Amino acid sequence: MGFETCGPNEAMVVSGCCYSSPLLVPGGRVFVWPIVQQLQRLSLNTMTLKIDSPNVYTRLGVPISVTGIAQVKIQGQNQEMLLAACQQFLGKRITQIEDVARETLEGHQRAIMGNMTVEEIYKDRKKFSKHVFQVASTDLVNMGISVVSYTLKDIRDDHGYLKALGMSRTAQVHRDARIGEAEAKRDSGMREARAKEETMAARYANDIEIAHAQRDFELKKAAYDQEVQTQKAESELAYELQAAKTKQRIKEEQMQIKVVERAQQIHVQEQEISRREKELDAQVKQPALAEKYRLETLAEANKKRVTLEAEAQGEAIRMKGEAEAFAIEAKAKAEAEQMAKKADAWKDYQDAAMIDMVLETMPKVAAEIAAPLAQVKKVTMVSSGKGEVGAAKLTNEIMDIMDRLPKVIDGMTGVNIAKAMKHSNRV
Repeated sequence: MGFETCGPNEAMVVSGCCYSSPLLVPGGRVFVWPIVQQLQRLSLNTMTLKIDSPNVYTRLGVPISVTGIAQVKIQGQNQEMLLAACQQFLGKRITQIEDVARETLEGHQRAIMGNMTVEEIYKDRKKFSKHVFQVASTDLVNMGISVVSYTLKDIRDDHGYLKALGMSRTAQVHRDARIGEAEAKRDSGMREARAKEETMAARYANDIEIAHAQRDFELKKAAYDQEVQTQKAESELAYELQAAKTKQRIKEEQMQIKVVERAQQIHVQEQEISRREKELDAQVKQPALAEKYRLETLAEANKKRVTLEAEAQGEAIRMKGEAEAFAIEAKAKAEAEQMAKKADAWKDYQDAAMIDMVLETMPKVAAEIAAPLAQVKKVTMVSSGKGEVGAAKLTNEIMDIMDRLPKVIDGMTGVNIAKAMKHSNRV
């Protein structure tokens, strides 16, 4: 027995007696009992892996080869990951652990390449490396391995695709240079044009000032001429205005005379209208009122006559209805008395009455039974060779039904027709 030690880049795993689960010691010392306990060591050193993915088809079908560099190690600070690493790699050589990690990373690297275009991988290596790092870390953590870093080292192809991309970029640079030269020439021309424009603007500004001075002179001259013409026009208009006022006063006097004449004519017409209204009242309105009163009186008389006739007719109908009701009541009483007497007779002769009703009904029953046969146009009968056939067969079936009828009546009413008939004959 004795103490065992290890450095910070190594983990000791003790299993056996006294431990239900292995004891994990990442860097330190532990007491181990020989024979009953077992000690194993697991390296925690960082492993550098070169990940090659040759001739992988990208998303658009262009094959390229990619080389990546990954730094991985077994995580000793996390007990769960260290336990998972012990379960996966304890007792294996470092090269075997590197092979497992390399295969896993290479698979994820190929998968990411298949989901991206060559341009995306070539132009944005950081994005590609980030995707591989995230996906691989998720998968390797279940093995207790953590990915420290991953970088894309090299991209190459055997078909000249990347070279074509470089040529395209070179062409873009040349194009940008030509564009820059053209823009410089354009700016030089624009500056020259602006200088000419400023020269012409100064010349035009001078001409405008001259035009403004000439315009001011013309305006002042026009103002003077307008003032002279205004005074002349005002004197002429004053004479014409006075003449118009005189003519207006004459017209107003003439209109006043016409107004007085029109008022007199209206007064005469109003008197004529009043006279005609009185004449119309005497000749038309008064006779019309008299005729209206006469017609209203006749209408009222006719209304009373019709009302009296209707009341008389209603009284006659009421009396007729009472007579019919009395007759119906008397008939109902007679029928009730007849039914009562008949019931008394049946009470005394219950069996006889019942037999009489049954015998009276049996022919009707026989007719109803035979009625369907009367509607049949054709009957097809099949015989086994025993018994009667033809019309006799149908007749016997109807008679059998009639023969069962007394039994049915006996079961429903308790009256034995055959016994009642014999008793009646003896009496």
